[in-house]
Amino acid sequence: MASGTIVLIVLVLGVTVLGFLAARWGGANLTNLDQWALGGRSFGTIVTWFLLGGDLYTAYTFIAVPALAFGAGAIAFFAVPYTTIAYPFAFLVMARFWTIAKKRGYVTSADFVRDRFGSRWLELAIAITGVLATMPYIALQLIGMQTVLERSGIAASHDSALLMLIVAFVLLGAYTFTSGLRAPAMIAFVKDTLIYVTVIAAIVIIPAKLGGWGHIFDAAATALAAKPTPGSIVIGPHMYFAYASLALGSAFALFLYPHSMTSLLSAKSADVIRRNCALLPLYSIMLTFLALLGYCALAAGIHETNNNFAVPDLFNRFFPNWFTGVAFAGIIIGALVPAAIMAIGAANLFASNIVQSFNGRQTRAGGASNLARYISLAILLGALVIATGVQPKFSINFQLLGGAWMLQIFPAVVLGLYTRWFHSNALLAGWFAGMLTTAIMAYATNFAAVFSLSFLGTSIPGAILLYAFIVNLIVSVVFTWIFRAANVPAGGDLTATADYA
Repeated sequence: MASGTIVLIVLVLGVTVLGFLAARWGGANLTNLDQWALGGRSFGTIVTWFLLGGDLYTAYTFIAVPALAFGAGAIAFFAVPYTTIAYPFAFLVMARFWTIAKKRGYVTSADFVRDRFGSRWLELAIAITGVLATMPYIALQLIGMQTVLERSGIAASHDSALLMLIVAFVLLGAYTFTSGLRAPAMIAFVKDTLIYVTVIAAIVIIPAKLGGWGHIFDAAATALAAKPTPGSIVIGPHMYFAYASLALGSAFALFLYPHSMTSLLSAKSADVIRRNCALLPLYSIMLTFLALLGYCALAAGIHETNNNFAVPDLFNRFFPNWFTGVAFAGIIIGALVPAAIMAIGAANLFASNIVQSFNGRQTRAGGASNLARYISLAILLGALVIATGVQPKFSINFQLLGGAWMLQIFPAVVLGLYTRWFHSNALLAGWFAGMLTTAIMAYATNFAAVFSLSFLGTSIPGAILLYAFIVNLIVSVVFTWIFRAANVPAGGDLTATADYA
């Protein structure tokens, strides 16, 4: 057995043991939903930094972003400003959300919407959106794992890689069920260390062996121009709006995902969130170099019909075998950590806002925790079905499709933190219009992220998620005016001004 394979197996088994041991962390009662799903809302700055880093920078970071740069060029770098814009947004908005969630015991964003707008149907819409958006995002992590298993040499074929993927997710499901959020929080320390070590090694070794960045950019530009669908290392004027709208829309959607909310609500104070918003851009610097690995793969002459293999092939070519095992372990663990948090976040929504909401919240403390555990397993199974049944050209589209859905809850959740001007029925109508627009545009583009909108004889390529959000906002505003003019009763507000302070 090759040294890299041994290193990879040892590291993955090691973090699996950590995942089960995490159940003993702090001696918490994990039958309580706050303890199982949110770590008892007790994590400080360092744990939260690793947890959020492990949650937000995933297999998507290692595989999908460089794959997009390898296959399409500069458009992939939308991920860098997107993660940069997201932190000032979180600093201002999510710290406020944490405050009211702590005071009123909210576990999900749908909990807040229900109390703020007095609408169970709106709460249900928020919950369904979160569950729907999370499963394709977990599927993205699965694709990253499967890619590594195939390219690491552990799996002899695509089918054997799929079998190993199933085994890995059985283990993931088991320690998520047992330890809750404490498992990914503990494993995130190992994951982030491996990823930082790998990225530093990659940016030191690979460009030097390829003749420097000047040669890499020249070679990448030539290779992209020669592709069947030509790309470029520079964004053309016709794609300016697509690039900007992808970055802006994705930034607004990032912290609306159930898994992002779960990590944020596990912090012990709003100041912990603010400090992390100042520290997390360190990951964005790493993301820049990771995206550039797509260009390195082009400069190295790697030819792949599956863009997701670009980075694994690059590592296989330039790293010694044992270190390739370290890098691949980082990617696999980088998929396990967020997948666990995503399953917990989606399970919280399903248990609290789809099932428990209609049974009465007085049963939440014990019953919801047990229910959420089982639902987390179902969520993982659903993601596995998506990952094996749908293979889009660029796996990053899984994340962008989920982002388009998540952005449709922005008016109710984010604007709802500051105003109750919107009518609850109008928000529901806007949500439906946004979801429908997303579905139509995604289908028309074969599930791509960019849709060309024809307007006055001009074609405007833009991000589907932002187009759908604009439709949502317009419908919400217009219907609020109509419902208010018609004196249609709106739901009551159970929150108070003091809850937000």
